[in-house]
Amino acid sequence: MKVKLTIMIVLTSAIALFTSYEYGQAASKSDKAGAAASKADKTASASPKIGIVCIRRVFQDCKRNAKYKEQAIGEQEKVVAELEQLSKEIDAEKTGLKTLRTGSGDYMARVKVILEKQANLEAQREFRKQQIELQDQRWTETLYGDILHITSETAKQKGLDMVFDKDEPELPAPTANELMLTIRTHKLVYSGGCADITDEVIERLDAAETEKPKTTG
Repeated sequence: MKVKLTIMIVLTSAIALFTSYEYGQAASKSDKAGAAASKADKTASASPKIGIVCIRRVFQDCKRNAKYKEQAIGEQEKVVAELEQLSKEIDAEKTGLKTLRTGSGDYMARVKVILEKQANLEAQREFRKQQIELQDQRWTETLYGDILHITSETAKQKGLDMVFDKDEPELPAPTANELMLTIRTHKLVYSGGCADITDEVIERLDAAETEKPKTTG
């Protein structure tokens, strides 16, 4: 009887020990799984949220660009008309020169007028050229600054950590130098899964242009 009781006690102790071991193993696995999941969550939350914007398309499609182009074309047409008028005046002076005796006082006076008008025409051409280039540069700088500001505000509202320019290279390139420049400056090769905020940036840029108060001259 004592032997049976002893055996029963031993078996009961063994079962309890085995059950405790299995429970410990399960708890350990559960803790490891929980730790792995927590680590995965931390890694996911630590991963930066990335967006993309096509700066070139914003420039091309925004209303401000269309408005500026229209104004610039009108101003350039006025400049061309002024230069053509100066050119016609020079041609008229040259025609009148043919009616004068070569070497006479009137002839030399007319030659002086022609040379002065030619010099003025060339000076006006160079001045207008530099004026237009500087105007384009200043306008582009201002618009680019506004695009960057609106892009930053949009990214913040969407919870993005970074935004890359996704401009596609224009191929084939016109020259070998432009091709090398494209290769050196084109950095974003793939952007799958990134939030494209180009359309929203254009909408906000257009809205800001519409809301600008009109100035009266």
